Amino acid sequence: MLGYFVIPLLYLLVSITPSVVSTLCIEEERIALLKIRKDLKDPSNCFSWIGKDCCNWAGIQCDNQTGHVLMLDLNRYSRFFPITKEMFLCSRLSGEINPSLTGLKHLNHLDLSNNNFQGTPIPNFIGSLNMLSYLGLSNANFSGIVPTHLGNLSNLHFLDISSAPGLLWVGDISWISSLSSLQYLDMESVNISNKSHELFQGINMMPSLLELHLSNCNLGTLPLSFPFGNVTSLSVLVLSGNPFNSPTPSWLFNMPTLTQLELSFTSLRGFPPVLGRGNLCNLQTLHLSRNYNLTGDVAEILGALSSCKALESLDLRWNKLSGKLPYSLGRFKILNYLDLSNNLILGPLPASIGNLSNLRFLNLEGNKMNGKIPESIGQLSMLINLDLLQNYWEGTMTNIHFHNLTNLMGFSMSSKNNSFALKVTQEWVPPFKLLQHVEIRDCHVGPAFPIWLRNLSSLTDVILQNVGIYGDIPHWLFNMSSQIWQLDLSHNNISGYLPKKMNFSGSGLPYVEVDFSFNQLKGSIPLWSNVRVLTLGNNLLSGTVPTNIGDEMPYLQYLDLSSNHLNGSIPLSINMTYLNLVDLSNNHLTGEIPEFGRGMRELRIIDLSSNSLSGGIPTSIRSLRLLSILELSNNNLSADLSSAFQNFTGLKSLSLGNNRFFGSMPKEFTKNLPLLVELLLRGNTLIGSIPEEICHLPFLHILDLAENNLSGSIPACFGDAYGFKLPQTVFVYVLFSGPYNKHTELVMKGRMVEYWNKMLVHSCIDLSNNHFSGEIPEKLTELIHLGSLNLSWNRLTGDIPDNIGSLRDLESLDLSHNHRSGLIPQSMASLTFLSQLNLSYNNLSGQIPIANQFGTFPDPSIYAGNPKLCGVPLPTNCSSPLPKSGERKDGADDDKTERLWVEGSIAVGYITGFWLVCGSLVLKRRWRHAYFNFVFDKRDQLLVLVAVKLARARRRLGLESN
Repeated sequence: MLGYFVIPLLYLLVSITPSVVSTLCIEEERIALLKIRKDLKDPSNCFSWIGKDCCNWAGIQCDNQTGHVLMLDLNRYSRFFPITKEMFLCSRLSGEINPSLTGLKHLNHLDLSNNNFQGTPIPNFIGSLNMLSYLGLSNANFSGIVPTHLGNLSNLHFLDISSAPGLLWVGDISWISSLSSLQYLDMESVNISNKSHELFQGINMMPSLLELHLSNCNLGTLPLSFPFGNVTSLSVLVLSGNPFNSPTPSWLFNMPTLTQLELSFTSLRGFPPVLGRGNLCNLQTLHLSRNYNLTGDVAEILGALSSCKALESLDLRWNKLSGKLPYSLGRFKILNYLDLSNNLILGPLPASIGNLSNLRFLNLEGNKMNGKIPESIGQLSMLINLDLLQNYWEGTMTNIHFHNLTNLMGFSMSSKNNSFALKVTQEWVPPFKLLQHVEIRDCHVGPAFPIWLRNLSSLTDVILQNVGIYGDIPHWLFNMSSQIWQLDLSHNNISGYLPKKMNFSGSGLPYVEVDFSFNQLKGSIPLWSNVRVLTLGNNLLSGTVPTNIGDEMPYLQYLDLSSNHLNGSIPLSINMTYLNLVDLSNNHLTGEIPEFGRGMRELRIIDLSSNSLSGGIPTSIRSLRLLSILELSNNNLSADLSSAFQNFTGLKSLSLGNNRFFGSMPKEFTKNLPLLVELLLRGNTLIGSIPEEICHLPFLHILDLAENNLSGSIPACFGDAYGFKLPQTVFVYVLFSGPYNKHTELVMKGRMVEYWNKMLVHSCIDLSNNHFSGEIPEKLTELIHLGSLNLSWNRLTGDIPDNIGSLRDLESLDLSHNHRSGLIPQSMASLTFLSQLNLSYNNLSGQIPIANQFGTFPDPSIYAGNPKLCGVPLPTNCSSPLPKSGERKDGADDDKTERLWVEGSIAVGYITGFWLVCGSLVLKRRWRHAYFNFVFDKRDQLLVLVAVKLARARRRLGLESN
């Protein structure tokens, strides 16, 4: 509540206002204060406490009548007032709190906030200051368990023990129920896990409570029924950052006294079926962002909130809200902050948006909205920031859309379907003179450079990415470089030459980001000081990398000069202290790789692929502890790999393909490369076998060892490799922000495929074109999410594993040019994702399966070189019934023997039964006579029956007279 932000200021104003009557403080209390001061460290000497009258000391207030100390305010920010020069001088107090504090018997206000007591516990003796009504201990770097003695402070109105996460925790929360007079409680980031029930019971004993701040307290449950039956005046409820992971209880939206409700980062799921209309009539702030699984129809939610006439701030970003924005959105007349970004909202932006005359911040980024932007948006004269990125906008924005946006400081727009245009007249003068950030992506702005930017003297960020701009960069933009912090003109058709000098120094700090990639720019590499990010990849730049680049651009963190026409060697000065990324790939660089590592503590990515570099890998690279990607493929490098990669404990991607590396594969993978995700060694001259330790890399999911001289058997332990069992996912290679485009070249489905950042890559094993022998291990079929398996051009023998159909995500399988034998397993028909198959040039036999996926392989060449195969699509028909696919040849004799036994048993049974009957009739004459008499009697009875039936039939048909 606002009043409780005012209370400390009122105390402070009283403390700095000279008293009309000078009252000397009590001597015992003055001595106690001096003892407190002695144990405190005050580097800026803000609390000097000189003189006999302690009532005039900084941070002290006394009773005008009795002289007793009433207030001790050591909050460092209490000394920050514009009328003094101390505003930037006071530093954080440290040291200890002396027990002499208990000598201040009449103290009712104690504030130790915003200091550094270096992890010491909150003193228990504070609980003996039973006159306290105000206790502020926030952000003072206390740690340990919160003392139960605080429950003795029954007169407290204000309690703030908020801290940094992980410092304070609660063992027993029952003491809180004793604070029946409390009006303000803040326990932010105090760990109260497993105490939720007791906590809410205790809070219910505070009938005067106005503000409750419990964010990031690790509370695991939220009561489904109303927990505040006795709390009738609660105005502020902050529960953000607690892992409730439960449905949203309805009582949260049925508290008519609430003015502020914050439930961000709480893992709540879904809104109550019926939100209480009219029960939030005083609500001013509602924050429910980043619950991620919070679902609901945005139209219903806004409709339920329409009774909140005082609503000023609504934050629902990063949820799963769906539906369309209703026309009733225009009813929120007082709303000044609206963030609905990163949801699933559809449809157009209603024209009623223009009725929100107080709106200052509007963010609709990352939804599925479409349609035209209404011209009424130009009526939002108070709007400061407008973010419409990452939607499917259509139509055109013109001058009218910006007509009254005089206060606009940030404008962001993009359309995923690239069917949106920003077209303003050439003579247009923008009404927003204070615009600092303009970001337009994937829209039609060109072909001319937007000249309306020329008159915006406050611009700091200019991002015009993929907007169809042609021609040269205008000189007036270079002249504005002194005020620019970010300049992104990438993915256009900009031509011409880059200027040698751009005055980025005017921005003060070396934070400037420049991205001119994917254009048609010519000339040499410029040297622009104070630049942090320089991205000039995919242009027509030529010449050498300047030898003094490290001297002229010492603050460079990201350097991307890839895909140009650069030549010469890599200069030694590229060893820059702050460099995170260097990408010089796809150029014509020669010479050796320079010694990286000297003072380069931040280097994470080195990409020098597709050049003509020679020599080996510098040993100094081992000192780069943060190195995560080393990309050196497609060069002329040569070195013995057997011991080249020791202690690369942070490396995630190692790509050395198509070089001249020799020797055996590196040993001790789990020790030297424990985090490896990609290992790409294709096209070298490696020998020896695959070390089994490679199976113990927990994150490895791409292994390419093709086109080497490796031999031995395929390790059976591949079936235990955890990384190859993971489902298809986006592997995040860059763990920090930057412009690097991670690219991985893999032979997939018979052709080279280049995967770029955030493209889904299946797990892949490619061991083709080597000298592997033996059988395919049966355990290999346990890699259920393997996407590609290429074992072609080896010397593998034996049958294809019967349960190869377990590889349910397999898209590409190449076993060609081996010595495989036996039948094609019937289980392969269940590989429903299989789109590329090659089994040619083996010794396979039998019928090709015809079910499921095999019907999609009409090319007979994938079975060529297997003369014993028959069936579609081969011209050879299977003339006689063949064993079912999947049956082993060595079981054929067993089947034949079993069939002979069955036939023999039937014959013996028939013969035995025949002679038991007929033999007895031959040997016993009496039995024989009885048997034949029985047969003759039955014959006569049958003949009589037939004669009678025929006579009856004749009578019925009238044939008897004939």
